[in-house]
Amino acid sequence: MAEIRIALRDDQLNRLREISRRYGISPEDLARVGVEDLLTRPDEPVQALIDYVLEKNKDLYKRLAG
Repeated sequence: MAEIRIALRDDQLNRLREISRRYGISPEDLARVGVEDLLTRPDEPVQALIDYVLEKNKDLYKRLAG
């Protein structure tokens, strides 16, 4: 596994520590989860297309579900 280093301002590091304590995980694990989430999201154009199709077919989906 590769490692990277990032520089955070003191206020950012304090916030990361505060949130990680709330979730009961290390700041490193919280940062890793955030990066993993970002990397697994669809690209913006893909998400825009998904949103368009869902909105366009909203009534159809409601009829099919009911």
